[in-house]
Amino acid sequence: MPYALGIDVGGTFTDAVASDGAGRIVSAKTPTTPPNREAGVLRAIEDLAAELGIGVGELLAQTDYIAHGTTASINALVQGTVADVGLIATKGHRDSIYIMNAEGRTLGRSAHEIQDTLRQRKPAPLIPKYRALEVTERIDHAGKVLVPLDEDEVRRVALSLVDQGVEAIAVCLLWSFKNAAHERRVRELIHEIAPGLYVTLSSEVSPRIREFARTSTTIMNAQVGPRLRQYLTPLRKQLEERGLKGPLLVMQSEGGTITADRAPDHAITTVGSVLSGGVIGGLRLAGQLGHRNVITTDVGGTTFLAGLIVDGEPVMAPGSVVNQFPVNAATIRVHTIGSGGGALASVDAGGNLRLGPQSAEAVPGPACYGNGGTKPTNTDANLVLGILSERGLLGGRKPLRRDLAREAIREHVAEPLGLTVEEAAIAIHEVQNAQAGDLLRRTVVQAGYDPRDFVVYAFGGAGPAHCAGYCQDLGVREVVVPLGPVASAFSAYGLAASDVAVSAELSDPSSFPVEHTRLEAHYARLEADLQRALDRQKVKFHDVTLHREIDLRYSMQVTELATAIPGTEFTAHTGDEILQRFEEQYERINGSGAGYREAGVQAITYRVRAKAGLGFPVVLPDIPEADGPDPDSAFLEQRPVCLDSRTGFVPTPVYDYARLRAGHEITGPAIIDVPTTVVVVPAGVTGRVDRLGNLVLRYQ
Repeated sequence: MPYALGIDVGGTFTDAVASDGAGRIVSAKTPTTPPNREAGVLRAIEDLAAELGIGVGELLAQTDYIAHGTTASINALVQGTVADVGLIATKGHRDSIYIMNAEGRTLGRSAHEIQDTLRQRKPAPLIPKYRALEVTERIDHAGKVLVPLDEDEVRRVALSLVDQGVEAIAVCLLWSFKNAAHERRVRELIHEIAPGLYVTLSSEVSPRIREFARTSTTIMNAQVGPRLRQYLTPLRKQLEERGLKGPLLVMQSEGGTITADRAPDHAITTVGSVLSGGVIGGLRLAGQLGHRNVITTDVGGTTFLAGLIVDGEPVMAPGSVVNQFPVNAATIRVHTIGSGGGALASVDAGGNLRLGPQSAEAVPGPACYGNGGTKPTNTDANLVLGILSERGLLGGRKPLRRDLAREAIREHVAEPLGLTVEEAAIAIHEVQNAQAGDLLRRTVVQAGYDPRDFVVYAFGGAGPAHCAGYCQDLGVREVVVPLGPVASAFSAYGLAASDVAVSAELSDPSSFPVEHTRLEAHYARLEADLQRALDRQKVKFHDVTLHREIDLRYSMQVTELATAIPGTEFTAHTGDEILQRFEEQYERINGSGAGYREAGVQAITYRVRAKAGLGFPVVLPDIPEADGPDPDSAFLEQRPVCLDSRTGFVPTPVYDYARLRAGHEITGPAIIDVPTTVVVVPAGVTGRVDRLGNLVLRYQ
């Protein structure tokens, strides 16, 4: 029987899902094993095989593909454990990466941080200046060669960087996105000197106007590419030695996968891979439940993530920011804060309780894990409050110690604030809910939408424990907690259900609208590029769909809006239809009447994304129906639980999820015990198990 596997390597846990395409799905959750994360991946696969009752070799031999989301790229950038990289730039232009286009102090910062001018600082440079070298060449804005490439100078510069011991070289020349001939020749010359050295070209990684962002993207791609290769190559080898015949796919920021042998060349596209899996899982579940507008919320061990699905499609962004440097890679727009289950609680110098962004991570983990952690986390607070049981996680394989949790909270939070341990624990719990709720409001409202038009999906190890709290004041219709066979491995489910995705773009700044023949030429070129990219994946696809868009702005503005292209054929009226879509989107975000077409409109970048389906039906199966709404058959125990600082601890029924059936209804306060998580149903909330095993929460 064929299988599809999804594996999500998070900062604390590695989640895995296996689907047989016939309605059976099993999941596994194991601790992440830094720095050798492949060990945790293999252990998760072993657990999946055990759940299926077969051997690892048998499972891998029958696996059509493994879709893998990894934190390797983003962790390397955030922690600075990247490859030593050299830069080759056009003579006179190497300093653009240090000048930072006057954005260095504000890029990626919140409004509050930007206003605090005394604390504004540029980030540390991506690479030291002695590894940023220049060569003589010049191409103009139309792609015409003004100054030929000095090949002898390229050889001297490349040899200098190789002698410095660089592991990779980034090449970013002026206007190379209009004519890449010089960049390609530079790569050839480098490989004459150092065959096999990792070389990345801006014309391939970021063929987009704006020199600073293009250069930073290319450098970061070179920084993480070698590390990603060092991780994926042995992982793929070990999987193949154990019997894997299908491809290993790696999730990208834009919500689709790419084969592991191609991923290191486009490593920067994998930076947000673990953020995208949950949104894609939400997209697949929304298709089964008939929801068009969804807010996906993922509370993992380290972070809280929020994404949007609008009218059946994820909300996308043309780029992101990492460490105050821009990344030109299309991405599912996911908002994140460091407020997960392992977020550290502390008291600042002003006597204020803080939660995150620092995390206990997988090692040592929360204090209650008993692995040497001494600082309190959100998980410790939930254990003290009775939300979690000392039986612990992973079906009892990870017992928790309340005494260690109490001591950590007492020392670091309760005594500094003059509170009891229980009061400090409920304060931590409520701060988590408040921070998450605030992020949700900003995510939805700042994108121009009304939360009342959305359903919330809540997943991740800690999401089900907090979702009723952080959604209470949001105004949503209902909260869906995906349980069933995926439970807290929902992002891994999204990975298993994902498609292969590639994208192509080109910048051609001009006034808009343009002649429809020009649109035809641009998109014909991009779609030909995409076809070659799909062919290089060497994977058999079930179908391919294309999504065209164009980045537009009003004249004199500095940011663009990605605007979808209507229809499949270009006519003389296509430009007007695109303009109408652009202005509708602009006014939805900025307010009615904010558009001003008389200022003129400019087209900057053209883009096409291709989604190639793998034809594997990864869907959640129906579960058995209950005889009635009474959930007493699933009653497990009653224990004192504190869900509200006003009521304190109250006797609270705990239900075993494994014995719940479709149609069972639970009235809060209640706890639902799932092997990999718990669901909190507060007073004033009712939960109903739907046909797929999800718990649907509604406020009374």
